[in-house]
Amino acid sequence: MRHMKRVSVQDLRYRFSEVERLLEKGEKIESTKRKRVIAHLLPVTPAPPKALPDFLGRLRKIYCDKVFKVSNAELLAWERDRY
Repeated sequence: MRHMKRVSVQDLRYRFSEVERLLEKGEKIESTKRKRVIAHLLPVTPAPPKALPDFLGRLRKIYCDKVFKVSNAELLAWERDRY
């Protein structure tokens, strides 16, 4: 029973887009040269996305519930007017 598709080295060279489509579908492929299997091509499993750190939690830990007298917009305007 064959559960893998077979492609020759020539197919890889001249019809790679078809082989690539099979891999994207999740097919496992055997690469052959002169009717001997020389490689197994397996689809890549995507890595799970990395979770972002809790930035708001960090800010609360650093500054607690402090309220600043000057807003960020006012600080930015002051920095722009300095030069």
